[in-house]
Amino acid sequence: MKNTSGWAGHEERRLGVLFCLMLLFFYPELIFSKEIPADMTEAIERCAAEKDKDERLACYDNLSKRTGPAAIVNAAEPDAEKQHKPVHRISMMEKHWDLDEESRKNAPLVQWHNPNYFLFAAYNNTPNKETMLDVDPTAKPQNTEAVFQLSGKLRPLPDDFFGKKLDFWLGYTQISFWQLYNSAFSAPFRDTNYAPEGFFTYRTNYDVLDLNLMNLRIVNAGFIHQSNGRSRPLSRSWNRLFTEFGFEKVFDKEREEDRNEFDLFVKLWYRLPENSQNDDNPDIEKYMGHGEISGIYYWKDYRFGIMWRNNLRTADNKGALQLDLSVPLSAFNDKISFYIQYFNGYGESLLDYNSSSNRISAGIMITDWGL
Repeated sequence: MKNTSGWAGHEERRLGVLFCLMLLFFYPELIFSKEIPADMTEAIERCAAEKDKDERLACYDNLSKRTGPAAIVNAAEPDAEKQHKPVHRISMMEKHWDLDEESRKNAPLVQWHNPNYFLFAAYNNTPNKETMLDVDPTAKPQNTEAVFQLSGKLRPLPDDFFGKKLDFWLGYTQISFWQLYNSAFSAPFRDTNYAPEGFFTYRTNYDVLDLNLMNLRIVNAGFIHQSNGRSRPLSRSWNRLFTEFGFEKVFDKEREEDRNEFDLFVKLWYRLPENSQNDDNPDIEKYMGHGEISGIYYWKDYRFGIMWRNNLRTADNKGALQLDLSVPLSAFNDKISFYIQYFNGYGESLLDYNSSSNRISAGIMITDWGL
């Protein structure tokens, strides 16, 4: 009888070498792996232990078919670890002030600054009765009017013009109070305030007091002029130097689906003195104070806002409070939200800086915070 044991041994070794060469050819990443997965090693050993050459070849063939690059990579990196990889999501503060280095490269030339909205119904139960003198001495404003605000800003200079963390902005905000429903006097504009400004923004990410509560993200400093462009006796204007600190808290940083953030702004200003003969509102600081604090909470596509201003005087205390709420109108347009605003106090407009308003308003807001 012919002895085939030697030939069979050589055949087994040749098949083993051929299988290894096939793996290295089709799956070269195995060369760079730190170790072969344990389940693959056991499978190779089972195939090599098969005595019948046809069964042994079929075993190797089946192992090659069911084992591919994806399986090898997945074996080295569990799915659980993939699922918990941190996701970088651009926050509202980063979007608003071009703090994210990647997104700022594609930022549009003109961006939103203060909120843009149109309030179709703005009801004030304490309107200023002295605001229609330039239209008709007998004209009186109605309690309900329309209010809209337009605001934008741009960076006119190239990146890093003043340094890697310093930007220069030009901004403009206009708010108009329109007696839309006052047909008896041709629906005039009761007052319009214009506010051009120029300021520097220092970009940072400083953990305040190392408490992981809020991070200081921006420091703004610049000049703002505000006026209503009217002739005396209804002319109002003032010029200010201001500094603003912007803080941010982002909750659930690893969750990409839902937005959950809070922004806090502390703004201080100094009014530039004017000649007493040209000053239309010498006591405006008595009503407007020297600064304001505002906060915005973003949850999903909802926006909750608050603004507080006070002259910090004990004898003749005056100030203002504003509350905001916007609800997305995704069924109609995902860029527009239903907007409710409540204002109580002084300084809603320059013409009303010394007249207290108590107003509730409803309309739409352009969802400039949407990503």
